Amino acid sequence: MTQSAEIVVIGGGMFGAAIAYGLVRLGHDVIMLDEGDSSLRTARANFGLVWTQAKGKGLHRYHDWSVESGVLWRDFAPQLLEETGIDVKHRTGGGLDILIGHEERENKQRFIDEMKAQAGDSRFDVEILDHQQAQDMLPNIRLGQEVAGASYSPHDGDCNPLRLLRAMHTGFQHRGGRYIIETKAEHLSHEGKAFLTKTLKGVFQSEKVVIACGHGISALAPMLGINAPNRPQRGQVLITERVEAALDVCVTPFRQTNEGGFQLGNSEEDVGFDDWTTLDVTQRIASRAVKAFPQLAGVRLVRTWAGTRVLTPDKCAIYDESEAFPGAYVATSHSGVTLAAINAEHIAKWVSNGEIQPGFEQFSAKRFDVSKAA
Repeated sequence: MTQSAEIVVIGGGMFGAAIAYGLVRLGHDVIMLDEGDSSLRTARANFGLVWTQAKGKGLHRYHDWSVESGVLWRDFAPQLLEETGIDVKHRTGGGLDILIGHEERENKQRFIDEMKAQAGDSRFDVEILDHQQAQDMLPNIRLGQEVAGASYSPHDGDCNPLRLLRAMHTGFQHRGGRYIIETKAEHLSHEGKAFLTKTLKGVFQSEKVVIACGHGISALAPMLGINAPNRPQRGQVLITERVEAALDVCVTPFRQTNEGGFQLGNSEEDVGFDDWTTLDVTQRIASRAVKAFPQLAGVRLVRTWAGTRVLTPDKCAIYDESEAFPGAYVATSHSGVTLAAINAEHIAKWVSNGEIQPGFEQFSAKRFDVSKAA
């Protein structure tokens, strides 16, 4: 069986869904292929952050890109609500990263200083708040004595990631996009004037193809001459029972969701594709959360899970088009929620008609090849 579309998007997660949704809004005939829940979905450890203050070390254009996406989110969330009736619970107005102990505070200040020096003519709007300043921003919860302060950025926020993914899929299908589940792309090729995406359920023919399937990119992208290196990193998350609202602003790594439960995280573990939870890490996360917010000591944990982030070598996004086969694109980053708005807006236009933003070429994977970059 062969099906045809103008564009095939491989990947139904945050990246693929955002780009596919943006493309159908531009009037394109799009098929979105999704391997299904058996895949190593990076969203399993998703924190739901629309976050900028930790992004872009070594590639400041990525920090600015994240900030721009945060701005676009102000229209993106209402747009999804209007089109689908799904409120993704987007919250903006700034975010705090809680720092426990003076070593964490000193390390964060060093990072901020490096980012500001790197910014050049750009900006890096992050500052360190002391304990009392952070406490003043969180009147409904008591900070622990070991909290040395928090870093604050006015550009940060959060959303409900499950609602976000559902809204993008719903909007995509409402506009005529074809969503095909449990269909893993096994092989990509270009024959004549068409790209062929071969799966166990048949072949999908298209004028263009977007490879946005997270961990699956490493196997597929080279088939069309694209280098997009990435590696897995495990992250574990704990979820508490629902409690009365205590956090009026976005806080990490101990975030209260719109439903009342606290998400406690996060871990950064280089263990390959192992997505099991471990007792030592969950204990460390829980202990650190209680140090930050002592009130959590009496709150029950109800579940935990782990997921594998997709990290590029410099932890910044890759957007690239094949030189050997123009019309084949790759898009990847671990920040699928933060970049959802900009992927649906700017990346969809890039795939549609080649429209690019200033400095976009910096996201090419050629930056990892010294000879090509030179």
